[in-house]
Amino acid sequence: MSDYIRIEKAMTYMSEHVSSQPTLEDVAAHVHLSPFHFHRVFCKWAGTTPKRFLQALTLERSKRMLKREDSLMDVSLRMGLSGGSRLYDHFVKLEAVTPGEYKNGGRGVTIQYGVNETPFGKIFVAMTPRGVCRIEFLGSRSADEILVDIGKDWPKGSLVQNDNATNYVANVLFSRLKDGQSNPLSLHVMGTNFQVAVWRALLRIPSGQLASYSQIANALGYPKASRAVGNAVGSNPVAMLIPCHRVIQKSGAIGGYRWGSTKKEMIQAWELLRGDPLKL
Repeated sequence: MSDYIRIEKAMTYMSEHVSSQPTLEDVAAHVHLSPFHFHRVFCKWAGTTPKRFLQALTLERSKRMLKREDSLMDVSLRMGLSGGSRLYDHFVKLEAVTPGEYKNGGRGVTIQYGVNETPFGKIFVAMTPRGVCRIEFLGSRSADEILVDIGKDWPKGSLVQNDNATNYVANVLFSRLKDGQSNPLSLHVMGTNFQVAVWRALLRIPSGQLASYSQIANALGYPKASRAVGNAVGSNPVAMLIPCHRVIQKSGAIGGYRWGSTKKEMIQAWELLRGDPLKL
């Protein structure tokens, strides 16, 4: 079992058993390591201690963060949407597929793809020469199933497996969470104008913070479009880099996530801890 898999299993176990507050010994036994060795491995790959990670996994955390950041999030989202057609945050540059590219069906475009490991499980990554076009966690769907969808989006493109190239994306994604690096990655996504607008809005939610579907709808100028916003969030083609995991329900409930609420909580807790060096 690789260290990545152990960390994923440990974080999943803590997330699923947070109400019983498992001890270090409990979690270490779950991944078949001694407490000392597990603590060292977890700190190395997760960038925080098991105790701090467990503390971040509380049922009321989302509600507290949402209440605390309510006005700030509205301002942040509106500021981000007041600029031009491109939107930059600390990490990601998003470009939509042009009408010409869509019409050509990807003719002459080589799409590299691969499967790589992260602390949150294996991910499928695909990218065109202009940027990352797909990231999905594996589990609910296989890589072959995802490739079928990509083939439908880019019917005249060429699919080439290149795990080394996509591993760079996975490593950068992990290092951003771990070290807060700011060198941007480009995204090359396909969606309706409304979907792209929602995805751009998601990029304005700071790491470690949360926003509700209604806040995003208000920021877009469509206060009654929370359900449409939710559909756009759910259709996000690039997991984590377009941070749909930072969107929760207005009540503070965690809301849906394509790869399960447990993984969503894990990522939220990870980002919360990464944004506060005092919690390491």
